[in-house]
Amino acid sequence: MTRGDVPSDVSDTARWVAAYRARETTRRDALFRDPLADRLAGERGHAIADSAPRMMRDGWPIVTRTKLIDDLVAKAIAEGCDRVLNLAAGLDTRPYRLELPAELLWIEADLPGIVAEKDDALAGETPHCVLLRRAVDLADPEARGKFLDEALGAIGPVTAPASKALVLTEGLLMYLDPATVTELADALTRPEIAWWLLDLSLGMKKMRSGDTFANAPMKFEPPNGVRFFEDLGWQPVELENLLVYARKFRRAPWYLRPFTYLPQPDPRKPMRNPWSGIIRFRHA
Repeated sequence: MTRGDVPSDVSDTARWVAAYRARETTRRDALFRDPLADRLAGERGHAIADSAPRMMRDGWPIVTRTKLIDDLVAKAIAEGCDRVLNLAAGLDTRPYRLELPAELLWIEADLPGIVAEKDDALAGETPHCVLLRRAVDLADPEARGKFLDEALGAIGPVTAPASKALVLTEGLLMYLDPATVTELADALTRPEIAWWLLDLSLGMKKMRSGDTFANAPMKFEPPNGVRFFEDLGWQPVELENLLVYARKFRRAPWYLRPFTYLPQPDPRKPMRNPWSGIIRFRHA
């Protein structure tokens, strides 16, 4: 039997993440506002958040990750991004809460169940850009390829193909095995894709023990860290340390703040010291 206060699968973590966004929204000094998050989290999302390990109980890594990605999405748009592909979008609400160009095309992809749940929960809400959703199993190479062909071409009300797309894989890679991540990295090597924005946790597997993560185990933790992607031809444009920014945003737990003033771990040698952060890559 699955406990009601732990994720039953990877998709369940989307409700958990939404709960942290909802709680951040209620703060007077909120880093972002997400009025839809509480609806999407539901009782189950908040129950999972309440039972999380002590170090994550207030959701500081999720809140910091969310803010950093918000800022890097805005930066990419300022640099000419004309399309965003959010793979394994879960219950993300950026098209509704960010100030985006009305003509920007934002395409979300996820498993059929989570897409149907989101369509139902957000029926009647109006995004700030052109928003499309597609149900697709991104672990299936054929389905993934067909999706990318469609998403990067002329689609929906947009009559021109993408020329400078941003791909976002937030909270996805840690649940994939290295071979699947390699396949994804190769699949995203297309001239229409300018950037790949992702979060990466390295040397953290031992911290993700216990019931909370039993049904959503961490699989991707390359011993060469960021070099895993560099060897596949992806070069970092921005490489942001999560804990350092959590301290800057005043979200880091007090007992971790002193570590942010020390020399930071090398994300290419994460087995020496854990590293977690947000990276925007460009293909060489």
